[in-house]
Amino acid sequence: MSERIVLRPAVTVAAIVERDGAFLLVRERTRGGLRLNQPAGHLEAGETPAEGAARETLEEAAWNVVATSLVGVYRWEAPDNGATFVRFAFAARPVAAVPGRPLDRGIVDAVWLPYDEIVERRDEHRSPLVLRCIEDYRAGRRWPLDLVQDVAGEGAGVLAR
Repeated sequence: MSERIVLRPAVTVAAIVERDGAFLLVRERTRGGLRLNQPAGHLEAGETPAEGAARETLEEAAWNVVATSLVGVYRWEAPDNGATFVRFAFAARPVAAVPGRPLDRGIVDAVWLPYDEIVERRDEHRSPLVLRCIEDYRAGRRWPLDLVQDVAGEGAGVLAR
């Protein structure tokens, strides 16, 4: 009998960017082939989740964006390997494209797609989080950015005792 390895959840961030009724997605190469996803990735040390979502959008889609609100926090377990992800999804306002900026490894390109096409292409989504985050955004789910608190400074060692 094989033993299942339980990993700690990976914290990821994503940007839901809408412009003229279309959403910014990236096409990326994964083990499963070419997939659609929001600009998204792992949160890096020293950045807030909102900053991470903006950084990932620049790195993956070559767009500068500003996070405006939190759409939701989602937990998803990948059925193929059991990896668990906790995603912070932010609504973000597009500021400007950055022409000529190289995209992260594995990213083929960035595309603007209307909602109906995103739904039609759900079999190409990297995970169910893609459509769920857009649907929550379209339903008006918005939380203030300060709902996610960054705690630093004095007292940081209290729990270590």
